[in-house]
Amino acid sequence: MIKPAKPANEAQRLDALQRYRILDSEKEKSFEDLVTVARAVAGTSMAAVTLIDAERQWFKSIQGTQVSELSRDESMCGHAILRPQEIMVVEDARLDARFHDNPIVTGDPRVRFYAGAPLVSNDGQPLGTLCVFDPQPHRLDADKAEALSALSRQVMVVMELRRFALDIQQHMLERDDYEKLLSDYHDVLLAQNADLAEQSRTDALTGLPNRRAMALALDAAVTTRDGQPRQTCVALLDIDHFKRINDFQGHATGDRVLSELGALLRSHFAGAGLAARYGGEEFVVLLPDTDLRMAEVQCEFLRTAVADLPLGFPVTVSIGVAAHRSGDSTDHTVERADAALYRAKAAGRNRVETAP
Repeated sequence: MIKPAKPANEAQRLDALQRYRILDSEKEKSFEDLVTVARAVAGTSMAAVTLIDAERQWFKSIQGTQVSELSRDESMCGHAILRPQEIMVVEDARLDARFHDNPIVTGDPRVRFYAGAPLVSNDGQPLGTLCVFDPQPHRLDADKAEALSALSRQVMVVMELRRFALDIQQHMLERDDYEKLLSDYHDVLLAQNADLAEQSRTDALTGLPNRRAMALALDAAVTTRDGQPRQTCVALLDIDHFKRINDFQGHATGDRVLSELGALLRSHFAGAGLAARYGGEEFVVLLPDTDLRMAEVQCEFLRTAVADLPLGFPVTVSIGVAAHRSGDSTDHTVERADAALYRAKAAGRNRVETAP
């Protein structure tokens, strides 16, 4: 095991870290939310916000494993902060001379894949990382790396806001204008929360709304503003034989297919519906004020457009469509669309089926 070196400006780095008064603090939802998003974006089983103290690595938030701190000598993040302007990616720790015999690799949590985006203070000091890790080897595609880097900057925004709040608490009794400071802080928090809400409802790869956002939209679409039933259809589509694309063309090509399909869905239903990534290679389309026959026609156009995508190899989709029925739950409507999708796949794929 190669122990991480300490930066040449270690004293200044530790001074910067202490200014945040965050070490050994309680869990906070804002950090937990960012770790949740990072874990989902990277597709890993574990993620954390870590801070590198003089002799230890301390976790402000960690998911997927139970630990509060590690020795700095065993820390992968200790290596990551040495190059604060880039993400450190270890695709397989057992093949890396620095980590192959590290206790967190040979023992629990048996880390194989690691990616750490440094947390850099306003004065350029690396304080720790937003990191994702997994017991299986992985690659980190460019779009996911960019998303992880963006999330690390959001962690620093939350840390700055937290420090700002502590400063206000410390001086509010001494300042006549503390009410204005609190108002400014509240405005910043509202903007930050709005940004986090947007991130938690958007799929990082395709740019489409995710399953959570679609569920909210579907609940709102089946009734009018005065509570009356509204004619609405739901379509579920699945990329045919997507596993083969990943297996034979590679995951980067699979991600390109998902991204191209996302762009097609955005253009196809712009102003006349809402498309979202439902999970994996499955997408969902919401068609308000549309009867089942018209929804079927629109989905046939979409199926043909997918087959014409200039990907260099054939890609098709199977689609199941259901009309929402008054008295049914939205979950039941989605289940009926899913059953129609299953029939389309069972009937040979590359086709549209409607729910009775």
